[in-house]
Amino acid sequence: MNKLHSFHIPVMGIGYTIDTPLKVAQYGIDSVISLVDDILLEKLRKMYSETFEVPYKEITDKMDDFRAKRITSYLNLMHDLVEKKFETLKQVSSDKIDAVYTYINMLPENSTIKADFKRITLNGYNFTEIKNWVNKNLRIGNIDVNIMTKVDKDNYIKDEKLPVEYNDAHAALRGFANSKLNSSVVLSAGLNPRLYSYMAQFEDFYPNEHGVFKKKITLKVSDYRSALIQGKFLAKKGLWVSEFRIESGLNCGGHAFATDGYLLGPVLAEFKEKRNELKATLQELVSQEFLNQDRVFPKDLSIKISAQGGVGTNEEHEFLINEYNLDSIGWGSPFLLVPEATTVDDKTLSKLMNAKEEDLYLSNISPLGVAFNNLRNNTKDVERDVLINKGRPGSSCPKKFVELNKEFKDKGVCIASREYQYLKIKELDAKNLSSEDYQAEFNQITEKSCICVGLGTSAMLTYNLDTKVEGEGVSICPGPNMAYYSKIMSLKNITDHIYGRDNMITRTDRPNLFIKELNIYIDYLKEKSEAFKVSLNKKDEKYLLAFTSNLNEGILYYKNLFYNMKTTFQHKKDAVFIELFKCQNTLKAIVLEIENMAVTA
Repeated sequence: MNKLHSFHIPVMGIGYTIDTPLKVAQYGIDSVISLVDDILLEKLRKMYSETFEVPYKEITDKMDDFRAKRITSYLNLMHDLVEKKFETLKQVSSDKIDAVYTYINMLPENSTIKADFKRITLNGYNFTEIKNWVNKNLRIGNIDVNIMTKVDKDNYIKDEKLPVEYNDAHAALRGFANSKLNSSVVLSAGLNPRLYSYMAQFEDFYPNEHGVFKKKITLKVSDYRSALIQGKFLAKKGLWVSEFRIESGLNCGGHAFATDGYLLGPVLAEFKEKRNELKATLQELVSQEFLNQDRVFPKDLSIKISAQGGVGTNEEHEFLINEYNLDSIGWGSPFLLVPEATTVDDKTLSKLMNAKEEDLYLSNISPLGVAFNNLRNNTKDVERDVLINKGRPGSSCPKKFVELNKEFKDKGVCIASREYQYLKIKELDAKNLSSEDYQAEFNQITEKSCICVGLGTSAMLTYNLDTKVEGEGVSICPGPNMAYYSKIMSLKNITDHIYGRDNMITRTDRPNLFIKELNIYIDYLKEKSEAFKVSLNKKDEKYLLAFTSNLNEGILYYKNLFYNMKTTFQHKKDAVFIELFKCQNTLKAIVLEIENMAVTA
C-alpha cells in the first residue's frame, strides 16, 4: 500500500525518537529509532513492560550477544505495542470512533483515503461498513531504525577481542535483522564495507518466496556519487536499496557531513535527472546476483527518493515533492517541540522554545570528529565546562560507544573521555608552547562533549529513570530551523502546519530553506579559509577553490530555478535574488583571499 503521509520523522539524537513509533505509528506516520544505546533501550523496555503489563526478563551485559538481544527485544516490544494500539483504533463502534477521526484528520487534504472516508460517512454512520473500510484502507506507520555505520567499536571480553560480528554496528544490525519488524534500516555516515558485507548473511534483506522484502535498506546520503557507490556495493551482494534519503550537508540536525559545497537543490536535481539511470544500474547488478543465488525476483524493485534538512513550511514541503518527484520529506527539529511525538525533558523543551539563530551553531564537540549541530549552553556542555574548571577535564565515559581512537591503546578510547584528555594534555605540556598556542590546543582537546550519554539523558529524565551513572546533563542537536519555532505543539498542530492547514511559525523573517543552507555553507567556507591562513598548501587551495566553485554553480542553479517559478515562493522571490547576489559577491571576495593566501604561502 502507498504511503498515506508525505512526511516522515527522522532519527533525532539517541533518545529523542527512541519511542516515537509508539506515539505516532498508529496514525500511519513513519519514524526512526536510533540503535546506538542498547543500555537505554533496555531501560525503556523494562519501563514499558511494566506500564503495559508485559512479562520482562532482564538482558544483562553478562549474557552472550547481549547488545543484539537487547535491541531485538526492544524492537519486538515496540512492534507488539504499536500493533495493539492500531488494533484498538480499528475496533470501530459508536463510542470508539474518535481515534479513527484523529487518524483521518491528520492526513493531507489531497488524500484519496480522506475523501473516501468522507464519502462513506456523509449520510450517517454504518459502523460495520466503517470498520470494514478501516481494516482495508488504514495502515500502520513504519518502525524504522537508524545505524550510524562508523559507530562500530570493537568489543572485548577482558583482553580478548571478540569477532567482528560483535562490533557495535554489526550487533545493532543483527538485533534489527532478528526482530519481528517489517521495516527499513536507515544507514547513515557513509560506507562501512565490513558492515555492508555482513548484511548479506540475513535472509530478511532478500526477497522471500513471494518476492517480498521483509527488511528494507535505506541509505542516507548527501550527494548522488555517494548514493551510486554505496548502492552498487550492496547490489553486487544481492542487497537492494529501497530508498535514498538525501540530507542537506549542513542545514540539518545532529552530525553535519559537509559536502564539498554541493547544495541541496542541485543535488536533488541530479537525483531527479538520473533516477531512472540509478535504478537501471543497480537493478542490473542485483538481478545478476539474484540469478546467481537462485532467488525469486522481487515483485517491487522500486527506488524511493526522499529528502530532509531545513524544511519548515507547507510551501517548501510541496515544492520539494513536486519539483523533484520526491516520495517523502523528513521533518526533524520542529518535532522536538511536539511531546506527543518525541521525548524531550521540560528544561530542554524550554531552551528549544527560546532558542534563536545565535543559540544554534555548528560545533566541534562531537568525539566522532564530525561537525555537530549544537544548542548553546546545553546542560551537558555546562557539565563539561565545570569539570574543566575543576582541573579534571573529560567524561568518565560510562557507556563507551565511541571508544574509536587507538592513539594510546589498541582497545580504543573516546576522545571525550577523561583518560584520553589527560594523556593529550600531558603531551601538550611537553611542547613548551606560548600561552596563546597552548590555550588554543587545550581548548581543542577539551571541547569534546560526551554526547553518546547526553543525547539519551533527556528520555531518562522525562520518564524519571535512574540517571546515577549517566548524570543529568543533556545534549541536544537541533538544526538551524529550530530558531523559527517557539511554542509547544500538538501532533495535530504540526501535521496541520506541514499540510498547510495552519501556521506554527510566528516570525516573518524566516529565510527560504535553500538560502539558509547557502549562507551556512558560506560561513563554513569562511571558517575553513581562516583555518588555512597560517599555512595553505596546494591541496588546501584546491579544496577551497573547488568548494567555492560548487557554491557558485549552486547559486547559478538557484537563480535559474527562481527566475522560472511562476507561482511558488512569489512573496520571497525578490528577497531570494538579493541574497543570491550578496552571496555571489561574498564568494568573489573569498576567492580573492584564497588566491592571495596562495601567493604568500
